Amino acid sequence: MKAMVLLAAGQPLVLQDVNIPECGPEDILIRVRACAVCRTDLHVCDGDLPDPKLPLIPGHEIVGEVVKVGTKAGQFQPGDRVGVPWLGHTCGQCHFCRAGNENLCDEARFTGYQIDGGYAEYTVAHHRFVFPLGNKMSAVEAAPLLCAGLIGYRSLRMAGDARRLGIYGFGAAAHIVTQVAIHEGREVYAFTRPDDKIAQTFARKLGAVWAGNSDEKPPQLIDAAIIYAPVGNLVPCALRSIRKGGVVVCAGIHMSDIPAFPYHILWGERSIKSVANLTRRDGEEFLALVPNIPIHTETEMFTLGQANEALSKLRQGAVHGAAVLVMD
Repeated sequence: MKAMVLLAAGQPLVLQDVNIPECGPEDILIRVRACAVCRTDLHVCDGDLPDPKLPLIPGHEIVGEVVKVGTKAGQFQPGDRVGVPWLGHTCGQCHFCRAGNENLCDEARFTGYQIDGGYAEYTVAHHRFVFPLGNKMSAVEAAPLLCAGLIGYRSLRMAGDARRLGIYGFGAAAHIVTQVAIHEGREVYAFTRPDDKIAQTFARKLGAVWAGNSDEKPPQLIDAAIIYAPVGNLVPCALRSIRKGGVVVCAGIHMSDIPAFPYHILWGERSIKSVANLTRRDGEEFLALVPNIPIHTETEMFTLGQANEALSKLRQGAVHGAAVLVMD
């Protein structure tokens, strides 16, 4: 099969012919139809996240069709449409797993990081970490739901019942969570790169009541903020924009250092939280919600061989919505 392979951190991916992966007894073999390109892929490829499996096939927002089913993976059948997310393995035994917090498992392994992912024509996944998908959305439309959507959903839940919600970094996750938030009756305030008029217009089109630069103050204090951009200096910006008792949710897996800030902008029982990965329950709840809103994903398509181009555009902030690799 064809695959885009990371040979060393900081180096471009290389298009290679590799063997179709073996399907173990608890695995399913999937023909990949589409794989969205996530900012976490950038962090893996650029070396921001340590010790990836090398060589590595990145990609963890995978939509495809079951080709082969292991002897102990009987809930799936060849031809089933499935999605593969970031979380690819947990121990199932530790305190976190038993408490329903499998996203914090110390033995967790992740698709496109320690497990080969979806920048390829085929991939293998453990049957317990695969979601059945319907056919109401195309593979390209559905792919961003598998991480941008799931992390967006988890970060929104961590923001509590905030009525006025600020979103910093208006990319793939933000444009999905905005639709969920508005469906729930919340007001969305979108904070973008300075003078990114395209992103600000996009946010207003989706229903944001206000859109401006990330260093601006909103017209009124907000109840909570979610930060999707991996920029540490946005944390003090967000703290200055939230009311007493509000929360700042840092939704990325990697962020540049948070600068020192005066205590008074944290005082008043404001808090800062981080989002770590996702649980399968997040996926089940979110995917059940998708058709009821319904969620529309804005996508830009690339061929498998254009993966480096897609990553470069994402790095430059030139993708509005989600970049998606298409295998056909």
